[in-house]
Amino acid sequence: MTPANPAPVLTIDGPSGSGKGTISRLVAERLGWRLLDSGALYRAVGYAAGAAGLDLSDVEAVTRCAESTRIQFKAAPDGGDTRVIVNGHDATDELRTETAGAAASAIASMPTVRQALVAMQLGFRRSPGLVADGRDMGTVIFPDAPFKVFLTASAAERAKRRYKQLKEKGLSVTLTSLQREIEARDTRDASRAVAPLKPAEDAVLVDSTGMSIGDVVAKVLAVVQP
Repeated sequence: MTPANPAPVLTIDGPSGSGKGTISRLVAERLGWRLLDSGALYRAVGYAAGAAGLDLSDVEAVTRCAESTRIQFKAAPDGGDTRVIVNGHDATDELRTETAGAAASAIASMPTVRQALVAMQLGFRRSPGLVADGRDMGTVIFPDAPFKVFLTASAAERAKRRYKQLKEKGLSVTLTSLQREIEARDTRDASRAVAPLKPAEDAVLVDSTGMSIGDVVAKVLAVVQP
């Protein structure tokens, strides 16, 4: 594709636990498009920084880590979640923990880290098209995307979904603490100075509270294929 005629992009932004990952993967499969899980990039850098023993408040060190970390997405052989390879290590399961999510949220507020990851994200825009899942895909990374969705759900619903996911993985969590963490992250993400979490002005708002996965996928696909 030429720069004057870039591949189409569907951006799916929204808060933590809104189901962006699952919906984006299923929509990308239905469309036959590429997938970008931008949240995984931040989690991967947070993971790499932790593995290197870095202080997450050291902006310069974390920025250097963001610039040097090698991140690859690989389709799972069993059709499950996309595998995320960080510096040669399959870190998919580690990246799904609340610790990794908190680290990602912390470093995502650093302008130099975000800048280091912009070029990497733009590189995913290739034919036949891209489904980009994140917090600022439609507002900052792909503002010219022809298709934009802002996917949300109530904090209570998102906490229940996360609780179910983590319990299935054998992790010890409480619903109350998860909802508290989600609400705190919402506030932090929406109020940060750099790329705050908010719907793009031209995004279609989809509230998935009480909806089945199939119904949400259909609603998102209708944005691309009316």
